[in-house]
Formats: sequence, structure tokens, C-alpha cells
Amino acid sequence: MRVSPDIVNNPASASGEQGENPLPAFSFEMTNYDFGTINSGDEVKYEFKFKNTGNADLIISQVKGSCGCTTPEYTQDPVKPGDEGNIKVTFRSAGMAGQIVKDITILANTQPTTKVLTISGEVIQKNIKEAQ
Repeated sequence: MRVSPDIVNNPASASGEQGENPLPAFSFEMTNYDFGTINSGDEVKYEFKFKNTGNADLIISQVKGSCGCTTPEYTQDPVKPGDEGNIKVTFRSAGMAGQIVKDITILANTQPTTKVLTISGEVIQKNIKEAQ
């Protein structure tokens, strides 16, 4: 189910006050994942798990990585209060070296409307002579 980002135009969440309108809420097990040290060209996958701790259906309308090397997949259906969902992230390190920090930005009908997850680590360039 593809949801339009327009669903996030939530006047109740824009003010920062919940008031009488029920709102969903993210509760993540982790919001930052350090994949450690990997070799350039390796692929890392991680699944960020969350629970809707609010009192309305949580709808994710969009999830974007900070670059083309970071691809997110996410729970497409509304997540009922008390239920769980996930954001699966694949990071491809081809052509990279050094310390890496990549953001994954979630747009949802929560307050605030965006949530940022982070993956980080170090990518080491393989020495061609050592590989032979």
C-alpha cells in the first residue's frame, strides 16, 4: 500500500500539542546502529524495529536514505496501537573508505512528523597486494 506524503499534514501534530486528537508514536529499540568495520564493497543490512506506543494507527508515508548507497524498506500497512513494525536498511559500501554516517529519514503521521535513524561504521579499502 503506497501512502501519499500528504497524509502527514496533521494539524494536531504541527502545533506540538496533542490535545484531544489521538496520535500514533514511534518507540524504537535502537535509533543508531554501528556496523563496525567492513571492507569496501561489502553490504550491511540492519532492521530497526519499532512499536506504536501511541493511541492511533501509525502510517509511514515515506522513508529515504541520505544517499543512493542506503536503501530502506519499511512496513507499508498502518501499524495499530501496541503493534510493531520495522525499517530494513541495506548499506552498500562499494567505492567508499573511511568513517561513514548515513541517515534514514522517516515521514509519518506522528508528532513530530519526521524521525531520523542513523547507521555508522568504518569502511576499509582492501589492499590489492594483500588480496593476492
